[in-house]
Amino acid sequence: MKAAVLWERRSPLVIEEVEITDPAPGEARVRILASGVCHSDLHHILRDTYLVLPAVLGHEGAGVVEAVGPGVTRVKPGDRVIIAFGSKCGECYFCLRGLDHLCEKPLPAHVRLRKGEQPLTPLLGVGSFAEYANVDATNLVPIPDEMPIDRAALIACGVTTGIGAATKTVRVEPGSSVAVIGIGGVGLNVVQGAWLAGAARIIAIDTLDYKLELARRFGATHVVNAQQEDPIEAVRRYTGGRGADYAFEVVGFSKTIEQAYEMVRRGGVAVVVGFGADDDFVRLPASLMRSGKSLVGCFYGSVQPHVDIPRYVDLYLAGRIKLDELISRRYRLEEINQAFDALRAGEVARSIIVFE
Repeated sequence: MKAAVLWERRSPLVIEEVEITDPAPGEARVRILASGVCHSDLHHILRDTYLVLPAVLGHEGAGVVEAVGPGVTRVKPGDRVIIAFGSKCGECYFCLRGLDHLCEKPLPAHVRLRKGEQPLTPLLGVGSFAEYANVDATNLVPIPDEMPIDRAALIACGVTTGIGAATKTVRVEPGSSVAVIGIGGVGLNVVQGAWLAGAARIIAIDTLDYKLELARRFGATHVVNAQQEDPIEAVRRYTGGRGADYAFEVVGFSKTIEQAYEMVRRGGVAVVVGFGADDDFVRLPASLMRSGKSLVGCFYGSVQPHVDIPRYVDLYLAGRIKLDELISRRYRLEEINQAFDALRAGEVARSIIVFE
């Protein structure tokens, strides 16, 4: 099959003919029909991360089950599915407490993909920049036939992370004020998650005016161009001088995390959603005890995929959340590097790799 392989950091992906194994016990093979191009993928290209190279990137995917391995009963060939990434064992300390996103089961150690004798690492146990993927069947969420497959792919990561951050990680209260720093694919979904939760003031912050205008379509009541004014002062101005009840950082830089913390009121909550680098550190005042503020991390929207992903599908089909408007461009797998160039240039909310 064809796959986009990352051989070296800070280098273009290479379209290769690679080999995929038969599904192991507990696994299913999915024919990938669409995969979103996420900033997290770009971070693995540009940064020295934990990911072992060479690797097949992509973790925001949807497709059709082609085959199942021994012991799989959750899905069957022909099922249309969204692929949740990471581990979701349902049995560990965290899964038993409804914290599936923190599952402590390690990703599979066996080889799923090869280029000749060279094993390839599928990112987050998925590797959706390929025509097929072998994935843990517990990560597959069946979807109805009426759900468009490209829109479904977005729910695999960006939609789930963003809406979940607002509605699951901190449970934004109706009538509250919310600031969102970074209006990309995930940030737009934080905005619409805050709107779903009933926030009265939703302040979108970015450096690109077209993204700020897009944020208004997703529920933002105020917009701030951080190149034109101090975002902390702007948020305070829009919140009676106190600061926001919640601030979401969806960039992954220490500076913007510190800004999120500064722009929430006393007793407010700053939520880190962005994928930060391990060697970037946040500086906060040691007197934070007196402010009563909280700084929390959000991984995968704190969701339970088999509970929350079907809800997001139903919300889309009912016209309650926007997915069509998220897709800025569609590319073929062979155009994957163009998709990353557009992402790095800030030209898109979300691009989709389509396989048919």
